[in-house]
Amino acid sequence: MNEAPVSHPGNDDLVQPFQIEASRLRGRLVKLGASLDDILTRHAYPEPVAQFLAETVTLAVALASMLKYEGVFTLQTKGDGPIRLVVADVTSVGDVRGYAQFDEEAVKAAADDIAIAPAPALLGKGHIAFTVDQGGDTDRYQGIVALYGKTLADCVQHYFRQSEQIETGLTVHAGRVDGHWRAGALMLQRLPPDPGTRLSSDHEDDWRRAMALMASTTAGELLDLRLAASDLLFRLFHEDGVRVWAPNHLRFGCRCSRERVVGMLAGLPRAEVESLRVADGSVEVVCQFCSTAYHFRDADLDRVYGTGT
Repeated sequence: MNEAPVSHPGNDDLVQPFQIEASRLRGRLVKLGASLDDILTRHAYPEPVAQFLAETVTLAVALASMLKYEGVFTLQTKGDGPIRLVVADVTSVGDVRGYAQFDEEAVKAAADDIAIAPAPALLGKGHIAFTVDQGGDTDRYQGIVALYGKTLADCVQHYFRQSEQIETGLTVHAGRVDGHWRAGALMLQRLPPDPGTRLSSDHEDDWRRAMALMASTTAGELLDLRLAASDLLFRLFHEDGVRVWAPNHLRFGCRCSRERVVGMLAGLPRAEVESLRVADGSVEVVCQFCSTAYHFRDADLDRVYGTGT
């Protein structure tokens, strides 16, 4: 039996905002530990699926942290490959969750291709979508772009080049440390020039230098439980004047509830719900995010459909 993940308060499950002062570059450093392990260990994912979902969750956290919103940010991929759907979402208060739908036999058959180019091997042809839902009367924002690149980070960078026209650099690593899942990501964006000005050759050199430094970040550094985010940033960018702000903390959090499931069932024909019966005769609904099972006996269904006394 695995021991609980080691906790290093202040070093883990956080987003560290930073800026490289002289270069007009802003960034985020993400370090995930127990929150990610909680997401993945609730499911019996094959290793390549767990790895891909870990990277998706980590990228979702990095992207969400660049936005100002009150609600839910969602990163979703859909394709015709072995992994049909991946969803990761992050609330504005720091609750993170995610899940994947996949064909296990197809994942096994694609093992050699996954090692070379995981994104096309696992997702096939499809798209990646970014959604910000602030609820109420606020319109949802959604950006969609075709999957393009060897890794999910490549696909995200392609989105920013094509749709947002913001130069973005990303590196992400995920893996097991002492039997528990961990992940980290470093994200840099070049701020647009002030109105009426143009980027100089010095700014171009600064961007290339920052990209080279970011590329030098190792998986060991991003996954190190003992290495504080601010220490890693200082190690990388101290010569360029890196400035950090207070980190934002994260945790696994699912928004499912029995009340939400009741509302979902009420929107389905009762005859269709019969297909959800399990061995004990109850209707079972399992949350795809956290694997919590909700059971409804006939009397419960009568109340849902307004036929009870």
